[in-house]
Amino acid sequence: MCGRYAAFRSVDEIRRLFATVNPPVNFSPTWNMAPTRLAPVVRRHPGEGARHLDLLAWGLVPHWAKDPAKERRPINARSETAARLPMFRDALARRRCLVPVDAFYEWQASEAGKIPTAIARADGMPMALAGLWEGWRGADGTVLRTFTLLTTTACPALAHLHGRMPVILEPDDWALWLGEAEGAHAALLRPSAADLRTWRVSTRVNNARNDGPELLEEAA
Repeated sequence: MCGRYAAFRSVDEIRRLFATVNPPVNFSPTWNMAPTRLAPVVRRHPGEGARHLDLLAWGLVPHWAKDPAKERRPINARSETAARLPMFRDALARRRCLVPVDAFYEWQASEAGKIPTAIARADGMPMALAGLWEGWRGADGTVLRTFTLLTTTACPALAHLHGRMPVILEPDDWALWLGEAEGAHAALLRPSAADLRTWRVSTRVNNARNDGPELLEEAA
């Protein structure tokens, strides 16, 4: 499960790291990205074939939906079943993307309530989460582009927090996931072997209206 994350690197840095070619998007750093908001997403442009960094809304709306306002908009998709479900099947085959994330949050149940924990790479590099994207077009020409994050079984370092985690892709896997290289992309949908660090943070992150670097400070 991944319901909140931090994405605070500059657009220029993300463009360099992921080698995207389109003009920069207008995105302000956030330490509390929440569902329905616009987030930076790296995808292979369906027309050009080049990598683009675009802003997509978090919560997938399938291209065949009649009314997005009435659709369930999943923010996560189980990697084990995505290929079998109509909601995700076509996107998994044709519209895979990378979601740049600096840290994500998980909540651990306790007698005092749910305790938020931040997870990030120990080397300080951003994580590229495996995602699926969709483009929905209304009868009036309105276009809505959305995405969801794929999850898998939690790696040993995170299993004490939650049984699931987002799929984290290493740079060598990006081309295959985006469809730039041939291969079995399903083999990438596995628990991360990256060195991850975790630390408790303030419950202020529970409120999506709260934002700022202090949300990632270690709780006393």
